[in-house]
Amino acid sequence: MVEYVTKNKNVITEAIYPEAVNMFAVNLFRTLPPSSNPNGAEFDPEEDEPTLEAAWPHLQLVYEFFLRLLESQDFQPSIARRYIDQKFVLQLLELFDSEDPRERDFLKTTLHRIYGKFLGLRAYIRKQINNVFYRFIYETEHHNGIAELLEILGSIINGFALPLKEEHKVFLLKVLLPLHKAKSLSVYHPQLAYCVVQFLEKDPSLTEPVIRSLLKFWPKTHSPKEVMFLNELEEILDVIEPAEFQKVMDPLFRQLAKCVSSPHFQVAERALYYWNNEYIMSLISDNYSVILPIMYPAFYRNSRNHWNKTIHGLIYNALKLFMEMNQKVFDECTQQYYQDRQRERKLMKDRDEAWMRVEALAMRHPNYNATIKGITNTTIGTISQQQLDSPPPDEDGDTDQTPLTLEKIEAKANEAKKMTNSNKTKPLLRRKSDLPQDTYTMRALSDHKRADEYLVTPPDPNNC
Repeated sequence: MVEYVTKNKNVITEAIYPEAVNMFAVNLFRTLPPSSNPNGAEFDPEEDEPTLEAAWPHLQLVYEFFLRLLESQDFQPSIARRYIDQKFVLQLLELFDSEDPRERDFLKTTLHRIYGKFLGLRAYIRKQINNVFYRFIYETEHHNGIAELLEILGSIINGFALPLKEEHKVFLLKVLLPLHKAKSLSVYHPQLAYCVVQFLEKDPSLTEPVIRSLLKFWPKTHSPKEVMFLNELEEILDVIEPAEFQKVMDPLFRQLAKCVSSPHFQVAERALYYWNNEYIMSLISDNYSVILPIMYPAFYRNSRNHWNKTIHGLIYNALKLFMEMNQKVFDECTQQYYQDRQRERKLMKDRDEAWMRVEALAMRHPNYNATIKGITNTTIGTISQQQLDSPPPDEDGDTDQTPLTLEKIEAKANEAKKMTNSNKTKPLLRRKSDLPQDTYTMRALSDHKRADEYLVTPPDPNNC
């Protein structure tokens, strides 16, 4: 049947449509089995193997037939719309929660073809996809087809007419951006980032609310997720307009300063790679006097105190670029940093002396000895004095009062260059464990042919 529909013309008559749609519905629309993988925080998409559909050889033929029907030159949407209606689309979307990635791949292509051929269903399809996302974000946090749905949307967004409708802007701000909150972001983040960047290329005025939303959702304790945010943010900065950049550079670089100071070296490393991006460096150069005072304290502290030597080299490389841009402003930031450090020490000293006076008053109380119970009268002073002391000199004998020179910065940057280049090729995310994978599952997935390979014509991303 599949070959017959593909190779012959004038075989799709009006009587075929209800039978073909009914055949598709009877064979594929079904209640999906309960998930074999755990839900909630226990679900780890990087560890848990997908459960493959036992009846896939049969289901695959049905998907192939229906796709070839949709792609046939004889296919007439004006007739098919009597049978491919909103109920059909809703049942199709429910199948996206299938654990079998092969089925989701066919569903993705099928739904995209329906979206392209049935103009009257487009708004309904977008609305129902929104509902799937809303349930995922605010209720279940577990859905197997988010990546595939975002892939469809990436193609749809690419075809949006300008200027963007208000409903599309609301979709970006209220649906796509909250998807960054989910624990399983790693499963669909490339597709999500692509959708966000597509919107910003269509309408640069959306850049400010998008970046501020990302900063609001920025991970606090999940470092791999933070690396993903940094990846996406760099993609956004690659397409940002200079005027839009100026609106967000202050909160943006305050967050980058926190990332540079992160004890997780991959987070700090990924943030410092921004200084290898030529376009970002041109934006920094145009706004040098605003950005350097924000970044300098984080750069200086971590150039001495960060535990990872690769980070030292990347920081010195960034400092070298800053120094070459404007030596005068760099020296001013250096002096301001030293003054701030002196002011901090004075405040800590005043605080220490105040506590000492309080302790002296307490010692005059008749019940002091019974209350103190062995605590020496120098405890408070000792703790505070440790805070007052400067950090120990580094391996070169420099303290936090040692001025930075261009020669020293260049030497440090060159010293760590080899380490930086070797680490740059390593993946930022990896499979977490070395547990043996299920051989049947891996073989079945590797043998799967993508749905597009069965089609007569390749997908057209602008046919949305």
